Amino acid sequence: MNEDCLKLTAYFGERDRAGHGFAADAFTDVCARHELQTSLILRGSAGFGAKHHLHTDRQLTLSEDLPVVAVAVDARERIEAMLPEVNALGLGGPITLERARMLTGRIEPITLPPDLHEATKLTVYVGRQERIDGHPAHEAIVGLLHQAGIAGATVLLGVDGTAHGARERARFFGRNAAVPMMVMSVGDGQRIASVLPELGRMLERPLVTLERVRVCKREGERLAEPELPPGAGPDARQKLMVYAGEQSRHDGRPLYTQLIQRLRAAGAAGATSLRGVWGFHGDHAPHGDSFWQLRRRVPVLTVVVDTPERARSWFEVIDSVTDETGLVTSEMVPVYQPGAAQPERTTEGT
Repeated sequence: MNEDCLKLTAYFGERDRAGHGFAADAFTDVCARHELQTSLILRGSAGFGAKHHLHTDRQLTLSEDLPVVAVAVDARERIEAMLPEVNALGLGGPITLERARMLTGRIEPITLPPDLHEATKLTVYVGRQERIDGHPAHEAIVGLLHQAGIAGATVLLGVDGTAHGARERARFFGRNAAVPMMVMSVGDGQRIASVLPELGRMLERPLVTLERVRVCKREGERLAEPELPPGAGPDARQKLMVYAGEQSRHDGRPLYTQLIQRLRAAGAAGATSLRGVWGFHGDHAPHGDSFWQLRRRVPVLTVVVDTPERARSWFEVIDSVTDETGLVTSEMVPVYQPGAAQPERTTEGT
């Protein structure tokens, strides 16, 4: 099935509350009531918000109230139906609505529209314990993407969410087999299109989204400027994403911590780093944590969302820190404002 869909992304704090409970629980409760195809709560490893308080899991004194990114994906009508309830939660950060093309069921070869040929963001949603030919599904998917020459992929682990309409919460004791995780990758549109049928054959219940993205930097080479489409309205936001490894360095310090600290010092509205569990970027082989490793070798994704005018300044900060490594992308995303028109449909579904 090929559907016009929306991806809702919300940014807030781990200890933010909604009513008598935590906002993250309340958000997933809304997703479960609406039986969404998928939703995830992703726990950040570092970041700051509007109040500019720095939080990081690298220091015990700053590890409370880490940033949270909540993602919900489904057909446009189902996401729009839940918006009033999400708005009523009073989440502390921005809520963005991104157009996407959702593929489920049997995935046939497709032809991408012209605006997806340059670069495409492919996201595959699977369960924690899902297997493909005896291997963890996320590792098999990343291996396929790496072999196809995709620019990079990052696997992010959900701690709560919904999968195919059912609530799946991670628990301390339990296999947590169906708790959702997402494999996010960026690459040439034609390469992405070429792997879709194989992805469909690999997965028992495939759930895949495609989004337009611009690659601005790769391995220190500046390729393009963040795009500002003509006629962008007041609800338009620029989303900058930086893909790198936890061991990537700038001036001898972890690249992602340098990013967070410099963006905060420069006055950005907020930034969040999410630590992956598996992935790769560039020519590096897929990798993740191993019991025998003394140092973590996992990918880290850092996200900044701001107005297009302000985001240009943050791109210069990002450019200075990613002078040797990393993948930097840019997307235009509408921020949700109650009563405002939602992103328009397109005939191609993205």
